[in-house]
Amino acid sequence: MTIVVLVKYVPDAQFDRHLDGARHTIDRAESILSELDEYPLEAALQLAEARGGASAGNRIIAVTMGPESASAAVKKALQIGAYEGVHLSDPALAGSDVAGTSKALAALIDSLGPVDLVLTGMASTDGETSLVPAQLAARLGFGQATFAAALELDGDLAVVRRDGDAFSEVIEVQLPAVISVTDQINDPRYPNFKGIMAAKKRKIEVLTLAGIGLDPATVGASGAQAVVARSQPVPARGAGVLITDSGDAGIALVDFLADQKLL
Repeated sequence: MTIVVLVKYVPDAQFDRHLDGARHTIDRAESILSELDEYPLEAALQLAEARGGASAGNRIIAVTMGPESASAAVKKALQIGAYEGVHLSDPALAGSDVAGTSKALAALIDSLGPVDLVLTGMASTDGETSLVPAQLAARLGFGQATFAAALELDGDLAVVRRDGDAFSEVIEVQLPAVISVTDQINDPRYPNFKGIMAAKKRKIEVLTLAGIGLDPATVGASGAQAVVARSQPVPARGAGVLITDSGDAGIALVDFLADQKLL
């Protein structure tokens, strides 16, 4: 079984986010592997291990696209346990919107040979659109399921449980398929010393658009269907309202909430 796990290099949520000048793109100087991408990686590891792991011919390929620095996301995935790593890096990818991203990833996955399953997080923690998995499945001609809270394989079917606010549903998807998973599906493992040392011996395959047969004009800023025309920093927060209890704090609090239309 060959499982592709999409991983993304995103700004570290511990730091303030900044825009990169006139291009209105996110400054990725302080970035890490998206935490939400650790869940599909763990799901892939469990599926592969249940089938004998790498020694039984299973493949787990961590895939990313982006600038040279994005290879750090693949390195982290290899440390956690991915068997192989692939990085699509090309200057023409800069400024890709969701459509361009799904197009590039579809061409990349096509270039890898037969793939049984593509796993993704439920969203990236920078764009937060959740649109790439569905677009990717459509471009690949794969089945799809989104927001999986549980995932099992039954022959050539993926059995997916999706949890709503008041109900859960179980659906079956024919493989090959693209499935996004939530942060409820498992508890991701941490990279251990053995994994970190093993990752140093694994080479990350770097591909360009020419290498996957994709026209640079169809992706990146030149091929984008959505363009950010204007951006501005978030306004600084003002001082909060302090209610001092002089015996009528409850009434003052209710009046404040009513003024804010919160009651």
